[in-house]
Amino acid sequence: MAITRQPHVIRTASLRRIGYDPGMPLPASTMRSKLFLAPLFGLVLAAPLGCIQSAETPPPAAAAATGGPAALERDEHSFAEPQIVAVTHLALDLALDFGQKVLSGTATLDLDWKDPASTALVLDSRALSIAKVEAGDGTTWADVPFALAPTHAILGEKLSIALRQQDRKVRISYRTSPDASGLQWLTAAMTLGKKTPFMFSQSQQIHARSWVPLQDTTLVRFTYEAHITSPKDVMVLMSADNDPKAARDGDYQFTMRQPIPSYLLAVAAGDLVFRAITDRAGVWAEPAMAPSAATEFASTGRMMEITEQLYGPYRWDRYDILVLPPSFPYGGMENPRLTFATPTVITGDQSLVSLIAHELAHSWSGNLVTFATARDAWLNEGVTTYVENRIIEALYGKERADIENVIERNALKLEFTAENAALQPLAVKPGVLKDPDENLTSTVYTKGAWFLQFLEQRIGRAEFDAFLKEYFDHFAFQLISSAEFAKYTKANLLDKYPGRVSQAEFDAWLYAPGVPDTAPATTSARLNAVDAARNAWLTAGTVPATALTEKWTTQEWVHFLEGMPAVLSEAQIKALDAAYKFTGTPNGEIAQRWYPLTVRSGYLAARPAISDFLSRVGRRKLVMPIYDALAKTPDGLRFARDVFARARPGLHPITIGSVETALADKPPAR
Repeated sequence: MAITRQPHVIRTASLRRIGYDPGMPLPASTMRSKLFLAPLFGLVLAAPLGCIQSAETPPPAAAAATGGPAALERDEHSFAEPQIVAVTHLALDLALDFGQKVLSGTATLDLDWKDPASTALVLDSRALSIAKVEAGDGTTWADVPFALAPTHAILGEKLSIALRQQDRKVRISYRTSPDASGLQWLTAAMTLGKKTPFMFSQSQQIHARSWVPLQDTTLVRFTYEAHITSPKDVMVLMSADNDPKAARDGDYQFTMRQPIPSYLLAVAAGDLVFRAITDRAGVWAEPAMAPSAATEFASTGRMMEITEQLYGPYRWDRYDILVLPPSFPYGGMENPRLTFATPTVITGDQSLVSLIAHELAHSWSGNLVTFATARDAWLNEGVTTYVENRIIEALYGKERADIENVIERNALKLEFTAENAALQPLAVKPGVLKDPDENLTSTVYTKGAWFLQFLEQRIGRAEFDAFLKEYFDHFAFQLISSAEFAKYTKANLLDKYPGRVSQAEFDAWLYAPGVPDTAPATTSARLNAVDAARNAWLTAGTVPATALTEKWTTQEWVHFLEGMPAVLSEAQIKALDAAYKFTGTPNGEIAQRWYPLTVRSGYLAARPAISDFLSRVGRRKLVMPIYDALAKTPDGLRFARDVFARARPGLHPITIGSVETALADKPPAR
């Protein structure tokens, strides 16, 4: 998905964590060489203890991972050098301060040394205030010198630590910035209950470094524990072993025993209560939201059973869902054990629960088997989108699954252009992806899932299901690159079933832009009926009958609006609004299609509702199409800037960055 950036902020991904988020960007770039460290650490060792500023440019990427099948991969978006030393465990001891909007305390890193000659530790950070760094064995500690390099616009600051020996542990005392790109702080007035402030993190893609100094790369997996203190009226949760029966006392302990990459590190705090769905799944939300959320997501337990039947056991113990305030910039985020979800998918009819199917599917593809670098993002999102669609088909039927495929593939046709052809291959070439938030949604989600559907139909569903289940087992708790996927698939699928998929066909999906001619077509009779109703209205002016439209789901309304001409006449836009009351709709998926149409058509009567929507909702998928449409005219741009100025205090830094870019002054066209 496509994400834009403000100067001091980097956008994240996961996305669709986003439900499905057409037209939004993802991930970024640059690294370091071991040879460059020699002169730097000679300088550091001769310096006094404390922070030394180094005028170093971002080094080349780390040459290797911490082992596993993608051990020779490079991460262009991290300063870390896991081929020299890897973090295996993280212990956090942090205090949460709503007044200052900061986390402060210590991060203790357990180290696994790979290079017997090195004593250099390099970490990622962004806008962190480092007070001191200590090294030791966990009992005895000694201060050690460290250097923070100047800020890189995308990567943040490289934190270089000079150890005198290969210590087992390093403890860093630090404080986050109030503007940390991976944290959002909401006042009580910005929450549903209006009584208690709220805070939550968003670490993907490379935002964990803004609230923890660590190796912020998928090349490293670590277990973690945490001690978090907060005001006593606040419940704190993490992507760890949250206890549904935990007392709300301001003092919380967490353990994550399964190793995770840094982008899955998560924390949230606010007025939160728990509602059980099954004995191993439930919902956390503000008290007024909890009952409706539990009802909306009632199918979660069945989704877990379906996925386990297809692809093997769920390996993360519990699966809970945290419903965040509307300012959350994405549809969902697959933090292990605790999916973060937007309230905009709670519609009362379960029409948007594919978002939960998607985040749950990440428990196999992404959390369990993780892409090696942001250039391989389709191995997280594309595989997950395929699994999501299989869950939806098993739960609601093939027609519902086909509808969602058609809508997503229509969006792909719009997003793929000649200008972004370099980002259309599933395996993006090194150096192309400058920011890890710049992947194309249609590539990593839709094309990736389409590729797997192609393999399924050519190989056979039963055979492909068996392959995918074995794939999850084989690479469990490891990372994988596109090259390793190709090698594994050739040995365990293409060669096993000769003559069904040629190597040329396989490579066209993986390495070529666009969508190959071998892509299986998907149609939907229900969407065809929507097309007929729309065309009848456009040609004859006959508004589709209520007897027809009252049976439409959100997906059918979305398709109805997406097929409209770019501009409607004044009479047409008024007739549609009078018939279906689109203006003021509580459904964000409809709003993000309707409001841009009203802007392009000059329907000023919708502006008060647009202002209200943009002031309440921060999910980028829903608001960015509206801001983009408004920014195309001088009057719309003035209106958008005025609305944004009022909405900004309640928006996430990631959304702020995207809107600022959309509303920035553009150079005159040549």
